[in-house]
Amino acid sequence: MAKPTLFYNAKVILNDTIIPGAVLVEHGKIKAVIPANEFSYVDNYKGHTLIDVRDQYVSPGFIDIHVHGGGGHDFMDGTEEAFTQIAKTHCRFGTTSLVPTTLTTTAERLEETLQSYESVKQYDNDGADFLGIHLEGPYFAMSQRGAQDPRYIRNPDPKEYKSLIDRYKSIVRWSAAPELEGALAFGEHLVANNIIAAIAHTDAIYEDVEKAYQVGYKLMTHFYSAMSGVTRRHAFRYAGVVEAGYLIDGFDVELIADGVHLPNPLLELIYKIKGPERMVLITDAMRAAGTDDTLSILGSRDDGMEVLVEDGVAKLKDRTAFAGSVATADRLVRTMLKLGNIPLTEIIRMISLNPARVMKVEEEKGSIAVGKDADLVVFDANIQVQYTMVKGKIVYERHIE
Repeated sequence: MAKPTLFYNAKVILNDTIIPGAVLVEHGKIKAVIPANEFSYVDNYKGHTLIDVRDQYVSPGFIDIHVHGGGGHDFMDGTEEAFTQIAKTHCRFGTTSLVPTTLTTTAERLEETLQSYESVKQYDNDGADFLGIHLEGPYFAMSQRGAQDPRYIRNPDPKEYKSLIDRYKSIVRWSAAPELEGALAFGEHLVANNIIAAIAHTDAIYEDVEKAYQVGYKLMTHFYSAMSGVTRRHAFRYAGVVEAGYLIDGFDVELIADGVHLPNPLLELIYKIKGPERMVLITDAMRAAGTDDTLSILGSRDDGMEVLVEDGVAKLKDRTAFAGSVATADRLVRTMLKLGNIPLTEIIRMISLNPARVMKVEEEKGSIAVGKDADLVVFDANIQVQYTMVKGKIVYERHIE
């Protein structure tokens, strides 16, 4: 049994405030949050692992609900090594929980990835915790496919998705285009099976999204990316998915806040309209995240797409479109801070409590509160991660040479 751990001399980030004090961890849970004016001598905690934070921040761990890879690996590689190494890579940047995400692919490759997840989901991998798997596709609009493989894009197939859901209980969210034939029945089936229905890679108009919302689609995958805005059809204008995301208050929106996918004015607009309660920061990272690679592969090693990595983002080789993010969670926080008008507490909410709520784990994760999992990250004023703790175990410690 690991010794209790005390983080002290800290700036503790709570839901709506930051207090000087300490956080006590025992048996994988947060045992106490101690304000500085109530903190006694460190000598009273003999037998504990004592970590002097030196006036840095202790924050809830970052929760990334949309990530494809990192550290030179992609979940679509379909191996246990890929899953464990991605989890270890992202914990170095403050991620304590993540949702492995697939790409549109063959039925065989998808099953291979799902089976690999089943093998590793309970494994103590010294990295970020897994919260279930996210299927991104294959039920997408071809016109908004982005870097998704067009060979496998199709309409929802009840026989296919019902079989997968019956056999793989680890599926916790699924992204699809709501305007497709059968997409509303698909969404209803997801919700009936306690799976999060998300809108993605879509050319829908407002009326399509409104119907989707009524059957249970409540999340927008990588907001603005691969989705329609205002369009004209036969001289008439129609509001698109982006406008629906703003107008329907109940939608949560994912943001790839890497400073490239969404420029500052759009981030500010989303904050102004949706507010901090409905914004969820994601990396959408591919395998080059956490590496210095300038050439990489989007998707599996043996069937993926070669891409360039430059300007802090992955691109198609002809540079006509982005091909994935190489962001890590700390970069998302720094990007939002640079906007200058968003409090740190709200930014941390976007990458901890909000994603925990979306994934229905807010009772265990997402904030620093007594009884919750001890998923914590220590970082400095530049959001340089010093320690990452998952369920009371330090899985990353920065070593300064």
